[in-house]
Amino acid sequence: MEAAPGGITSEKARGWRAAGINRVSLGVQSFDARELARTGRKHTAKIVEHEVAVLRAAGIGNFNVDLIAGLPGQTLESWNNSLEWVERLSAPHVSVYMLEVDEDSRLGAEVLAFGKRYGAPDIPSDDQIADFYEIAVDRLARTGIERYEISNFARPGFESCHNLKYWRREPYFGFGADAHSFDGTWRWQNAESIEDYLRGSQPERSPADTTAEPFFLGLRLDRGIDADWSAFQPAVERFIRDGLLEASGNVLRLTRRGVLLSNEVFAEFL
Repeated sequence: MEAAPGGITSEKARGWRAAGINRVSLGVQSFDARELARTGRKHTAKIVEHEVAVLRAAGIGNFNVDLIAGLPGQTLESWNNSLEWVERLSAPHVSVYMLEVDEDSRLGAEVLAFGKRYGAPDIPSDDQIADFYEIAVDRLARTGIERYEISNFARPGFESCHNLKYWRREPYFGFGADAHSFDGTWRWQNAESIEDYLRGSQPERSPADTTAEPFFLGLRLDRGIDADWSAFQPAVERFIRDGLLEASGNVLRLTRRGVLLSNEVFAEFL
């Protein structure tokens, strides 16, 4: 389950464990007080440290820490401070997301409008964000937390089981409003609003794209994919020449540079 730091108590953690929850993903975003304040988050690094201890005491030692590279005002010093906290907590799993401008968010709308609110002018440049990400890749690897997917890093045996199902195109079922499901052939989405969902509205169904999906999903994995890519041969060969993809027989994977430009690669398969 996912949880926002700042509200995890011993009682809740014990209840989660008793209900069968054995993994918790913490939306930390940053361990820097200034960055957290500017994003409206109420927790502090010390609160996260305390709540990780609470989870462990309740028998939930498998947890994930989310970090965002590119928050307003983020610097090399503050980014390294957040990574130091990850090391201090001995997190078994870490997710590192590079900030993307979303027009539906307050910050994203302000950035697109060239406004000054919400720290919009202080967002690091794309090159800086890429540097922060690369620093995380190297620092986490030195502590035994290896990247296994573009945004996800784990100690051996702590990879996210449910996320791996998505990237490997294995069947899964989603329950509740706006939940998505996949049975290996068809994909469907439940009604977006709770009202429509409770009224029993039928999900929207569409056939899975068995030609393209293995590429734009499977290439997210660090190990790449083992598949016949002849249908995309011109694009694949161009990406290999440009140093974004590398091939060994049928195995195709993103290069280190390709990871940073992965959206450009995936666009060829959509």
